[in-house]
Amino acid sequence: MRSVSAWRPLVIAGLAAAGLGLSVVWAVDHPEPLMLQGEVEATRVDLAARVAGRVVRTPVDIGDRVAAGDLVIELDSPALRAGLDTSKAALAVANSNRDLAFSTRQEMIDARRAEREKAEADVLLAQKTYDRVSQLQERSFASEQVLDEASNKLNAALKARAATEANLQLAIKGNSPEQKAVAVAQVEQAAAAVAQIETDLAELTVKVPMAGEVTARTAEIGELFGAGTPLISIVDVDNAWFTFNVREDLLHGLAVGDALKVRVPALGGREIETHVTVINAQGSYANWRATKATGDFDLRTFEVRARPAGPVEGLRPGMSGLIDWSGPRLMDR
Repeated sequence: MRSVSAWRPLVIAGLAAAGLGLSVVWAVDHPEPLMLQGEVEATRVDLAARVAGRVVRTPVDIGDRVAAGDLVIELDSPALRAGLDTSKAALAVANSNRDLAFSTRQEMIDARRAEREKAEADVLLAQKTYDRVSQLQERSFASEQVLDEASNKLNAALKARAATEANLQLAIKGNSPEQKAVAVAQVEQAAAAVAQIETDLAELTVKVPMAGEVTARTAEIGELFGAGTPLISIVDVDNAWFTFNVREDLLHGLAVGDALKVRVPALGGREIETHVTVINAQGSYANWRATKATGDFDLRTFEVRARPAGPVEGLRPGMSGLIDWSGPRLMDR
C-alpha cells in the first residue's frame, strides 16, 4: 500500500483542479462588471476683441461668477480714437459740399434775372425796329440790306434772351442731378467710415454673452493684444452634461430620452439621474474595434451625452462620471 505522503500530491492536484473549475463556473455566472467612464463637460466661450488694443481694465478674475452682458475686459486704442476724429472731420466736409451742391446764392439769381430782363428789352427793341424797317421797305423807302440788318439784330436778340433764360434757370436750380448725386454719395461714404470706426471702438469693451464662471484670463492691465487673441474664458457651469464614448455593440436598448444613473466619485459616489440627449457616431478619427481577427466588420464609437435632470450642486467640468453598463443602468422612465 502506498503511504499517505505518496497520495498527497494527487490530493493537492485534485483540489486545485476542483478550485479552478469552481472559479470558471463563478466567472461564467458572475461576469466582471462593465464600467463606462465619462467626463463632465459644459459650454465654454473664449472671448476676444475684434480689434487690437491695450488692456486698461479687468473687472473680474478667475473664479468669479458673471451674468450675461457683464463687462469683463476693457481695452483702449488711441489710433482708433484719432481715426474717429479724422473720419468725423471728413464727414463734416462732405456735408458742406452736399449743401453747396444743393444751394444757389440769391445774388447770382438776381443778377441772372436782371440779364434776362435786359435781353427781353433788347428783343422788344429789335422787333420794333424790324417791323418799322419792314414797312418802309414795302413802300420802297428802305433797302433790302437795311431790312436784313434789322432781321439779324432781331434774331441775335432772341438768342441772347434764350441764353439769359437758361442762365437764370441754372442759377435757380443749382448743380446738375449727377453732381448732386455725387455729393450725396460722398456724405454716405464718410458716414459709413465713421460708423465703422465707432463699431471698432465698441469692440474694445468685451462683454460676456452668457452667465457662467471665469475659468481663465490672459489679459493683464497694460498688455497689448492683437485682434482675435483670446482674453478670457467663461464656462457655463450651471448647465453641465456627461459625455461617454460607447462602442456600438453596447448601445442596444439605449435611446434618446432614456434616464441613466451616473455615479460621480468627486461627489462622494453620489448617483445622479440624467437623460440621454445625444447619440452621435464619432468621425473616422475615433477608435474602431475589429470584431474578428480576420476583419469581418468594425465597431464604431458613439458619443453619448446625458444631461442631469436638475441642478447638481458641486458638479463641475472635468469630473468623472461612471455607469455600470452590465447592471441595471436605466432608471424608470
